[in-house]
Amino acid sequence: MDTGLAGKRVLVTGASGGIGSACARAFAGEGCRVLLHYNQGQERAEALAAELDDSLLVQADLTREEESDELFERVQTELGGLDVCAAVAGVWPEEDIPVWQLPLERWNATLAANLTATFLTARGFLREVERQGHGSLVIVGSTAGVFGEAGHADYAAAKSAMIGGLLLSLKNEVVRVAPRARVNAVCPGWTLSPMTRSTLEDPSVLDRATQTMALRKAAVPEDIARQVVVLASDEISGHVTGQVIVAAGGMEGRLLHTS
Repeated sequence: MDTGLAGKRVLVTGASGGIGSACARAFAGEGCRVLLHYNQGQERAEALAAELDDSLLVQADLTREEESDELFERVQTELGGLDVCAAVAGVWPEEDIPVWQLPLERWNATLAANLTATFLTARGFLREVERQGHGSLVIVGSTAGVFGEAGHADYAAAKSAMIGGLLLSLKNEVVRVAPRARVNAVCPGWTLSPMTRSTLEDPSVLDRATQTMALRKAAVPEDIARQVVVLASDEISGHVTGQVIVAAGGMEGRLLHTS
């Protein structure tokens, strides 16, 4: 099916990561012109930019308002606007810490890297939507925001806010300035990426994780990227907004397998 995305201008935040880079490749494969954002993964981002023809590269710490604003100024200068934004950037703190031991410093840092960064990205993109009268935003959340994640309450809280109150407010607000504009979310489950690879390479961890999934396998970044593209497409998903697609192999908040 033709996605209708050829020629569209697309921003992918967190493009140096596994899911972000897969999204960038997927949009480029649809004929889009892609702006690749990264914060710390410069080497990976530069390699991706070299791989994708006609892509642009920009660095920004999206927890900082001035750097987020500068990114969208660059959008105006280089692309003249945006049609699609995939808000992928986020951080999963690897260390397992229960709430009664969780330092406020980590709590604040995790919310900033996930929730605040997504808010600033959404705000910048929706300003473009207001100016142009159209646009599609796809937020990348997590199953941690659906089911919770013991030892990572900070991350789960941030992702839950993104795919709950923020998403549902944005989809109602954006139509005030662009009647056909849409906002949706994709929630990956366990996905093989640089952020989680050190954890999922342990067979015992993967076995425990997939006990809650009908499909007993971890996703690859391309699995998530395809869902992002589907939601971004007005041709395929033009009557879909405010929705959360859980791409997690049929994960439930209970054991589906006992061994």
